[in-house]
Formats: sequence, structure tokens, C-alpha cells
Amino acid sequence: MKQFNFSCFGRLFLSFALALPIWVFAQDDQPLAPVSRTYAITNVNIIQAPGRKIDMGTILVKDGIIKAVGKTVAIPPEAIVIKADSMYVYAGFIDGLSRVGVIKPKEETNRERPKDPGNPPNERAGITPQNDVRNELNPSDKSMEELRNVGFTTAHVVPYGGMLPGNGSIILLGGSSADKMVLASKSAFYSELTSAQRVYPSTVIGVMAKWRELYRQASLSKSYESLYSSNRAGLERPETDRVLEAFYPVIDKKQPVLFKSDNVLDIQRVLTLQNDFGFPLMLADVKEGWDVINKIKAANAKTFLSLDLPEAKKEVKEGDKKEEKKDDKKAKTIVELEKEALEKRKEEFAAKHTAQPLVFQKAGVAFGFSTLTAKPKDIPANLRRMITAGLTEDQALAALTTTPAQLLGLSDRMGSIDNGKMANLVISDKSYFNEKSKVRYVFVDGQLYTLDVKEEKKGDKNGAKSSVQGNWSYFTETPQGTNTGKIKLKNVDGTYSGTITSNMSDKETEIKNVTVDGNKLSFTFDFQMGSNTMAIEVNLTIDGTSFDGSMSVGSYGSFPMKGTKDPGL
Repeated sequence: MKQFNFSCFGRLFLSFALALPIWVFAQDDQPLAPVSRTYAITNVNIIQAPGRKIDMGTILVKDGIIKAVGKTVAIPPEAIVIKADSMYVYAGFIDGLSRVGVIKPKEETNRERPKDPGNPPNERAGITPQNDVRNELNPSDKSMEELRNVGFTTAHVVPYGGMLPGNGSIILLGGSSADKMVLASKSAFYSELTSAQRVYPSTVIGVMAKWRELYRQASLSKSYESLYSSNRAGLERPETDRVLEAFYPVIDKKQPVLFKSDNVLDIQRVLTLQNDFGFPLMLADVKEGWDVINKIKAANAKTFLSLDLPEAKKEVKEGDKKEEKKDDKKAKTIVELEKEALEKRKEEFAAKHTAQPLVFQKAGVAFGFSTLTAKPKDIPANLRRMITAGLTEDQALAALTTTPAQLLGLSDRMGSIDNGKMANLVISDKSYFNEKSKVRYVFVDGQLYTLDVKEEKKGDKNGAKSSVQGNWSYFTETPQGTNTGKIKLKNVDGTYSGTITSNMSDKETEIKNVTVDGNKLSFTFDFQMGSNTMAIEVNLTIDGTSFDGSMSVGSYGSFPMKGTKDPGL
């Protein structure tokens, strides 16, 4: 049996490769096949499915299929042995809605307004249901690796676009080409209540009206085509319309409509459309579903809850608690009281959002998870927050594996570790839901991915704080396009201050309420909009000379924000 030792194998292969003549490689540019497609994972805690566990067992994988699972598994001589040493193995996680691996189209600036904005071309209005996400997949996109590294092996991906971006597909998070990644094509008719810019439909109500209009036109077109095919004599030949034809599988109830529905109003609007037309429905990226859970249940909508959570409340340090007690004795201004009330409402909403899976669980509504708006690095911590809010580990695991497999029609191929199923596996050094757990290996369709896990460096917070000061260049994505600018930060005796600029204005604006906690940086600044002043909140996580975070603009929402430190400063 071969021992799992990549360094030895790598040196052996390199020596062999250097000894070969150049013409051998010139004959075939295809990547070399692995030394064996048979693997034995030994001495591992096997979580076959929620509530099913084998302690210190073995899994045999051959040609992408699980061949044996148990304590006494015969290991063939050609197998590459992975000595898991008491690690944990789970079925690969399944993402209910994502754009992982999908090529993002370039922003079109200064688009000319059509002559008739009330009746624009379909593409300009965001109406492209005939599109296929398979044409937009990039197997080498970094997002594939990022999502795979936290345990996901399968995703329901959809294209970018407006109200009707196109058809989604279920893909594997591994493969050398788009076609090899795709497990099920045209798995859903993807829709959003996203309005068009400067043309009809430019409002959510307009989007709903247009959706109804297209559905009814498609129904009439389909009926006429059926009539024409049964008796062509004396009938005008029907016109071909790819947009309307894309609705046909939905009308026949052979394809579900997958709606991105994050807030409660959007959920209610989508349920109204579904009630009008009776199409099979999937709701995904749901963030505010607790108040309409009975309506979701009545509609028999397949549901995927968002793995994106509001930022967790920071723990108050002992010294800060004493300061708060002193402040409590002082009379508070109206502004301070309003701020406290706002913070309390935000905390209450965050608590409801975090406890949403538990509410669905108690109501008996099956659900999976979607990563569409979640950052992969935040997903394990967000799952732990849901568990702290009352969800059990088995229930969380079911929402990652068995339930989405059932909702997407994949239960015969994945969702559990059983003989005959695809070798989609995630192996972590501790229980996946342990705070210190790290994913070590991932199998996608039998292909092994080994993670380079870096040990956390023990450093003091003062060292982390000192890297914050300096000049940073940032950009943030908003519905109006990309916004760029500079952030300048100074540290004087532990007190931070600074300014921020934007490409919309050269003026330096003072930043306020600067807080640095380890590698976490947050601050606010005021933005003048006409005669009104709006407070903008920024929350960033710094990693060396780069940062990643969000910029929250009141009721307008939160937008991703990234940046890098200017060299030499």
C-alpha cells in the first residue's frame, strides 16, 4: 500500500520528468493522471449523515465513487492511504444559491439611454432568461477554491444579470472545464426582483408587472405553437422568441423558478407571483423569513437560508464596562438615546437573523443554506453562531448535506457517506463545528485537494494595531458602480484619527469613532447628500497589507469594501 506522502512522490516525479526527452511532453499537453484514483481514508471519525457515526473507521474511494465504509474495510494494494489520525469526515457540503466560479461581467459605464426607455431592448432591461450559466463558468476562478476550502463540494450557480439573468446549473467545485464541472444543467429558471437602470422596469412593482406580462405572453405563445403543430393548414407560422420559450419548462412545471429573496417584502412579492401562476418555487438567500414562515410552508417553496449574518456584537471589555457604568449616571442627550435605541434594534434584528434556522426547524420547514452574499471565511463562524442560538450540530449538518441534496434532487448521488455515492468529502482535524477546527482535505468527485493549513501566529494586539496606521487605497462596489478613494490613519499614543476621500470628491473627510481591536478596524464618517448629512459606517478586517470588509450606508444597505496599504508608508 502506498503511503500518503506528497513530498516523496513529488521528488520522485520530478526526477523522472527531468530524465524524459522533450518530445515525450510535446506529444500530449494534457495534464498527467494521478498515480492512482483509489484512496483509503483510515482511522477517521465518519459522520455518515446527521445522527449516523462510525468511530475510527475507513472509507474506500475508487474512480470517484465511495466503495466501502466501515471499521473492517479491505484496502487494495493500489490505494493511496490517508492516515486521518482521529480526524472527522463529512459528506461534502451543498450550496443552494451561489455565483461561485461565474465570470462577472464588466461594468458598463455611460450607457446610452434607448430612444424608448419605456420599451427598451430585453437585454437592456435585464431580461435574458435564455442565457445559460454554463457559458460563464471559469474552472480556475479563485472563488471555487475559497468555497471548497470551507467544505463545499457542490453549488447551485446562477448567472449575473437583472430581473431574469438566465438558467442556473448544479456544479461540482472541481474540474478542468465548465462541462466537466456541471452535474445538472438548466436546474432552475433564475429570477430577481432587480429593477433596470433608467429604463422600464425601473421599480420593483414594474419588475413584477413585467414578469406577469412575460409569463402570460409565453403561455399564449406555447398554446399557439401546440395548436399549429396539431394542424398547420390555414395557420400563420408562429414566430420564434427565445425569451418566451425559456418560460415553457416553467409553465409545464418541469423547471422550478429560483428567486433570490433576502428580505421579507421580496419574499411576500415572490409568493404572490407563485400564487398567481402556480409554478414550482425555490426561495434562496433568505435573510428575513421568520415572519412569513407559514406562507412559505403553504407555498411548498424549497428554501435556502443565507449564510451571511449581521456582524456579531463585540464583547465589552472590563475596563469599558466600568466606563459605561460611569456614563449611565450622566444625563444622556436625545442623540445619545436615539443612538442607543438604534443599536438595540440592530442587535434584536441580528439575533432574529441568527436564530432564523431554528425558527424554520421548529416550524417543520426543510431548508438548506446559500452562500450568495456570504464571505467563505465567515461561514464556519456563522454556523457556530446559529448553533449557539439553538440549532443543533446535527440540524446544521443536515442543512449543509442531506436536506439540500433532497431539495435539489441529488439524494441518490450525494448528501451522505454511503456505498455507491459520489466521493464528495470534507475532512477536518476536529469536529467541523469546533471553533479551532481546520479543514485538511476535500474530495470533489474523487479528486483530492489538500489544504495548506497555516498555524496561527501568537502575536500581541499592539503589534497588530501598529500595522493599521498609514495610507490605504480602497474600492467598494455599489449599484452605481465602483467607488475608489484613500484612507489615511494616524496613531498618536494609542488614539487613532484620520481622513477618507472618494473619487466622487477630492475633499478629505474626517473619520470618527475609530476602533482598532486586533486586526479589526471600524470607523464612521459623514457624507453630505444635498441638504442632508448621512453617517456611513465602515467595518474592516486587516490581513497584513490588505483589508476586506463592508461600508454600510444607512437604509441603502451594505456594500463590500476592499483595500491595500500603499507601499513605503
